[in-house]
Amino acid sequence: MRVCYGAGAVTRIFVDGDACPTKSEVYRVALRHDLKVYVVSCGPLHVPARGRVEHIRVARGVDGADDWIAEHAGSGDIVVTADLPLAARCLAVGAQAIAPNGTVFSPESIGDVLATRDLLDNLRQMGVATGGPPPFGPSDRARFLSRLGAAIQAARGGG
Repeated sequence: MRVCYGAGAVTRIFVDGDACPTKSEVYRVALRHDLKVYVVSCGPLHVPARGRVEHIRVARGVDGADDWIAEHAGSGDIVVTADLPLAARCLAVGAQAIAPNGTVFSPESIGDVLATRDLLDNLRQMGVATGGPPPFGPSDRARFLSRLGAAIQAARGGG
């Protein structure tokens, strides 16, 4: 069941949790703002006892966590994921999508991002070395925190 929230309403945060390096930052920010957090994963995860954090463990599968998040996120929610197809699905229902490195996905940019991803995937399949993302560092963490704060303000009608 999808629940939609308008500006100024309660915001929920959904975390694609299996490989997210910024879970502890999400927990801290959510506690400060009294937000509900769903951390969705295929494997076991430890979540803090304080705050409104719930771990949702889904059956192993290629897109189990992604499907759960996409089915439950809605307008006014924030989704933390590096998975581009999941980000696109969440944007389509009015949720905000932010990567753990602080990249903010938008309805205007997601098509180009997906096309680039597909192009690089095709090149890799042909044997072309395309490199990978740069290592996750402190500046990524700081950018993520800043963008998460801005997303919360926007979801609450403050920007």
